[in-house]
Amino acid sequence: MGNKDEVIFFDELRRDDVALVGGKNSSLGEMVQELGAKNILVPPGFATTADAFRKYIAANNLHTVISEVLADHDAGKISLHQTGDSIRNAIVAGDWPEATEAAIRQAYRDLSDRAGQPNVSVAVRSSATAEDLPDASFAGQQETYLNVVGEDDLLTACRKCFASLFTDRAITYRKVKGFDHMDVALSVGVQQMVRSDIGGSGVMFSIDTESGFDKIILINAAWGLGENVVQGAVTPDEFQVYKPFLTRDGVKPIVEKKLGAKEIKMIYSSDDGPDPVRNVPTSKAERERFVLSDDEVLDLARQAATIEAHYGQPMDMEWAKDGNTGQLFIVQARPETVQSRVAAGTLKSYQIGDHGPVMTTGLSVGEQIATGRVCLIEDVKDIDDFVDGSVLVTSTTDPDWVPVMKRASAIVTDHGGRTSHAAIVSRELGVPAIVGCGDATHVLHDQQEVTVCCAEGDEGYVYAGQATFKIEDLKLDDVPETRTKVMLNLANPAIAARWWRLPCDGVGLARMEFVISNTIRVHPMALLKFQDLRDAEVRAEIENLTKGYDDKAEYFVDQLALGLSRIAAVAYPNPMILRLSDFKTNEYADLLGGRQFEPEESNPMIGWRGASRYYDPAYIDGFRLECRAIHRLRESAGFDNVLIMVPFCRTPEEADKVLAVMAEEGLTRGENGLQIYVMCEVPSNVILAEAFAERFDGFSIGSNDLTQLTLGIDRDSDQLAPLFDERHDAVQWMIRTVIEKAHGAGAKVGLCGQAPSNYPEFARTLVEFGIDSISVTPDSFFRVKTQVAEAENQR
Repeated sequence: MGNKDEVIFFDELRRDDVALVGGKNSSLGEMVQELGAKNILVPPGFATTADAFRKYIAANNLHTVISEVLADHDAGKISLHQTGDSIRNAIVAGDWPEATEAAIRQAYRDLSDRAGQPNVSVAVRSSATAEDLPDASFAGQQETYLNVVGEDDLLTACRKCFASLFTDRAITYRKVKGFDHMDVALSVGVQQMVRSDIGGSGVMFSIDTESGFDKIILINAAWGLGENVVQGAVTPDEFQVYKPFLTRDGVKPIVEKKLGAKEIKMIYSSDDGPDPVRNVPTSKAERERFVLSDDEVLDLARQAATIEAHYGQPMDMEWAKDGNTGQLFIVQARPETVQSRVAAGTLKSYQIGDHGPVMTTGLSVGEQIATGRVCLIEDVKDIDDFVDGSVLVTSTTDPDWVPVMKRASAIVTDHGGRTSHAAIVSRELGVPAIVGCGDATHVLHDQQEVTVCCAEGDEGYVYAGQATFKIEDLKLDDVPETRTKVMLNLANPAIAARWWRLPCDGVGLARMEFVISNTIRVHPMALLKFQDLRDAEVRAEIENLTKGYDDKAEYFVDQLALGLSRIAAVAYPNPMILRLSDFKTNEYADLLGGRQFEPEESNPMIGWRGASRYYDPAYIDGFRLECRAIHRLRESAGFDNVLIMVPFCRTPEEADKVLAVMAEEGLTRGENGLQIYVMCEVPSNVILAEAFAERFDGFSIGSNDLTQLTLGIDRDSDQLAPLFDERHDAVQWMIRTVIEKAHGAGAKVGLCGQAPSNYPEFARTLVEFGIDSISVTPDSFFRVKTQVAEAENQR
């Protein structure tokens, strides 16, 4: 086993051995010892000790060299690059103390014996002994060497790891954090390689990296070895899994599946060149399919949850899939250091205002907005040209860029995913970033004024010019309790998690149309009757959108269920009231392929919309797809908190027809706790409230349409806008009457219109009428909640 003063195998290490072997290696030892019995596979290996590092430094009199060179840098005599280069060269040129070299050689032989193969291929990783402390994350600052074979090459790789303690980025980070350079030692982890070069690999977090939502597990995946994902060299696949349902039998709680470009993959070199690994382009087939199956995604998610539970805190993990065996291994695990430490009692909300045209888009990192002039730098050797406060634009932002990243107002890259090291560092620095744009370095130019917006969900936007925006600080610990439920109106799944900390009573209105128009983009009948489409361009675009789906209708069902599940996850276990599609015919026609299936109406606002479509032979099959998506959301994904709301239902007889179709698709009121509501937006809903109450569990007042149809005003008319007022006496009579009738029939009543958001004092009137719930936009939640509390106190 070698000299334990110099080398220790993982199975003899524990998590409290950070001072001995650093954060990475002590964590690997912890998992080997404690989690092997819980199906956590960790490749075997050993670690050199901090004492071995210090002996190496002492034997080569490097302490003096390091101190003198750092002193020259502090005095301004040499640049940061010259400082790091001089120290690294001196370390690499050193000789091993005899005992240290013998211990490493013997440990490598022992590891090869365990693997049953001579000269086993290993990964050689650096682990700083002050790494991953609660207030510091050294992740990615030191080097990693892959597919190292043979004792001599291993010793060389260990020297290089020692030297990487003095990369430019590591020197800068320690200086910023106040660590003495000579107080931090380095341990080298030597771990048997997983054949992910012919499989896949990636990174996962047991917390949502953008919002801090603690019930989400985020997984990124790419083909080949994992360094490309960590360094941001590829745009990986992205999966999100709802953590609380992982222990439920019979459910598949995957709430997001996003196919990444996966432009390149890192594989073993087949020649005898100096580099044992190399990058090659991925095939078209690899780019068009997911690295992981659904079962593998869930397997990894369960491992992430197990590791998080063991450590008692959110974790950042790296994984690898062996291409020969299909086994999934955890190769690193460390505490997450950004979202898990955000103050729980505060919420900062950014809202974009007027802005210029979109220049490029990518994955948003952070939820901020920043403006500045572009500073385009494509090579790290040119970082001295960076102008403080600029928007850094580059092809790939890797750890070498850290010295300038902290001086940037925002960061935009062509490549990378949400778990790349660049994204992690951006979050830690509090700098908004948009990664994986693909074309940022082509469409943006030096000195260009831009706005980088990460406040609109998963997708980040670079707008031309300086946009207007506002920032609001929300204090969560000042929210009063109320008897009347105050819920949220949410449509965009991508920003739903932003509001998970709000102490609301669920989602009172989830709009299905947003997912259909922004994610699916195709008219459901165009998918069902794809072979009948006459427009060749539309057919080609639909073919591109539905890649990976043999059944084009399944594309609609799957994508709708996935999108809605992200809103349901934020609401759970509180209810999410999902409104069935309420496009008007002109809006349906704007979907891909829609014009072939939609009539032209002179007044779509009161035309073929809502319930009247669901049983009509011209659309009933499209409605069945909606129902199947909801059934999948409730039954397969497990979100039984999803309730259904039928919009624009004109008569009780129409309600019966809609409910019959829903029942045929497995959505029967009362089964598995399913409640079905009806929108109250047509005067007949008020006049015949008792009859509607026999068919539905409750009413949700849509104040916009109810005002329109009560006052006879087209709500889209500019000329009539001054007359449109939800607070009008006639509208208030409608609201008060339906509440009285519904309560008399034992049904609940909520309001999900815009009125309380636009006029928070209107909430007082609703409380006086006895409303059961009010659903509002997130930005008006606090104002409405306060008005409701005051109104209840005065009753």
